[in-house]
Formats: sequence, structure tokens, C-alpha cells
Amino acid sequence: MLGDKIEYYQTTKTMLKNTPAQYKEEYPWLKEVDSLALANEQLTLQQAFKNFFRDNKIGFPKFKSKKHSRRTYTTNNQNGTVSIVDNRHVKLPKIGIVRCKVHRSIPEDQKIKSVTISQTDSGKFYISFLVEFEQEEVVVPLDKENSIGLDYSSPGFYVDDQGREANYPRFYRKGQAELADEQQKLARMKYNSNNYLKQKKKVAKVHEMVANQRLDWIRKEALSLSKKYDYVFVEDIHLRGLAGSLRLGKSTNDNGFGMFRTILEQKMEEIGKKLVKIPRFFPSSMTCSVCNAVYRGLTLDDRTWTCTCGTFHDRDINAAVNIRNYGMTMIQQTAGTAGIAC
Repeated sequence: MLGDKIEYYQTTKTMLKNTPAQYKEEYPWLKEVDSLALANEQLTLQQAFKNFFRDNKIGFPKFKSKKHSRRTYTTNNQNGTVSIVDNRHVKLPKIGIVRCKVHRSIPEDQKIKSVTISQTDSGKFYISFLVEFEQEEVVVPLDKENSIGLDYSSPGFYVDDQGREANYPRFYRKGQAELADEQQKLARMKYNSNNYLKQKKKVAKVHEMVANQRLDWIRKEALSLSKKYDYVFVEDIHLRGLAGSLRLGKSTNDNGFGMFRTILEQKMEEIGKKLVKIPRFFPSSMTCSVCNAVYRGLTLDDRTWTCTCGTFHDRDINAAVNIRNYGMTMIQQTAGTAGIAC
């Protein structure tokens, strides 16, 4: 479909409207595939062209790489074509009953809308369910005792306004030696040979183990914070820019703080609580949390400093306190504008 669209665009500069059904006679194997999976791919392709016509900077749609692209497809649930059977199997269109490990059962009041099946580089298959359910919106009152400010810290993941550190285990650095050994073996093998492909899976398994360890730790940390606090305030720091400077790329990419913010926000929204991001250019480290004076001479090497008012500050703790205070002010101003009392 993409090939025909490209050829049609080169001639007419418009988008060809084609569907998977047009190709089933020429390519009979398409009939073996779930029709809703094909329809979802058609929608994805159409959206890619619409994005291109809307803004040329997005780039013209191109073919995926067979070797490097993520292997995945999405299908919809129609009249029970997708379901979990006895918590040990999953029913999929055109495939039938497949044995699986169910991570979490789906409550009866939640309706399965679609599923996404994906395969990792290590050869494992995963199924993600998209469900729909009704949830009452809960407004949690703002209270300083039930709020916390988190300042990003490259060595310790974060420091909160009480001076407590998360003590992130640094899974990538722990697995670095094993990863180096497996990659060295891969580099010595003939490219695309059978042994090369087997070793490539071993390398992928090491990466997958590190990623799973990181994700598990992040989810547990996010769950713990969401249970303890009604409001969590964090800085909207540009992590990609930070990783590309200050020689902190490996540490920044290892701890996954951006993923942590996303998961924490989801968990808090599920129970009616809120994660608040304060502006990234707010000088949280340079501002005295006692008198609000800004010390512009602070450098990254300065881990402690003393304000003109005489207050001695630990850089990270002071920043976390300022993040919490600024975030609470933002909430109060928003609530005041909306006519809501906190």
C-alpha cells in the first residue's frame, strides 16, 4: 500500500486511497491475517500521510526496516474475538487459543477494546490490552503534609524535600561487564551467520534483563509515592539535553527518570491524585527556600552554599523544597482562578 501511495504521490502530489481488500486477490496470504489488524495498519499509514501533508517538516512516510523495526501489530475486540481464558490462555482472532502468563486479570466491569501483540529482540512475545471503564473524578485537597517535591539527581535518581534519596541501583552499570563480553563475542562472528544471529539474541537478552530490572524498580517506586502522597511536584527537566551534555549521558539514560515521571503520573491519576511539573527554567537550586533570594553565582560543582540571610543549604534538598513550594503556589493559583478552594 505504501509503495502504491508513493508512486501515486510522485505523479499527482496527492494521496492515493487504497485498502487491504484490493490486494487479497494478488496476495492470497493476506486472507490468513486478521482483517482488523490490516485495517489498523491502513489507519496508521493514512495518518502518516495526513501528518506529512499537514506539515512537511514531519517527513515523507517511508518503509520500515525488516531488521531494526519493532515487530508489532494491533487488532480490535469484536463480540468476544479477544479474551482471557481461565487466566492461563488468551484468545486472538485467526490464531485461536494461546497459552500465556497473565500478569494481571481484567475486572469484569472493564471492556477490552483492542490488543497489541509485540515481539522483543530476544524472541519473547507480549500482549498488551487496552480496556475501557468508567471512573469517577476525585478532587484531592492540597495539603503540605501530603505533598512532596522531588529534585532530579544523577547519582541517586532523586532527592526529596526531606533529604531522602531514592538510591537507584544502577542496573545498566551492574550488567555492563556481562554485556561487554557478549558484544565482544558478537563482534568476532561472521555477520548474519547462524552463530551471529544466536549471539545477537544473547546480547538482546542482557539488554532486556537490564530494561526489565529498571522498569520493575521504577514501577515499585512510583507505586510507593502514589500511595503516600496526594501531590508530587517534579521539575520538567530536559533529560535528552542533559544526557547530551555534562558527560552524564550514561547515567541519565540508565536511570530512566523520564519514564519514571510518566508512570508516576499514570498511577496518581488512576487514584485521583496529581503529579505536577514545574517550569524547567525555574531556578530551584539557586533560590533560597527561606528568603527567596536568588544566588546567580551557583555552579554545578557547588553542592552546598550559604545564602545572604545566613541559611546554609544543601543544593539538592533546597531545590526539592523550592520545587514543592512553587508547585503548591501553581495549584493554589489555578484553583483560585477556577473558583475552587484548596
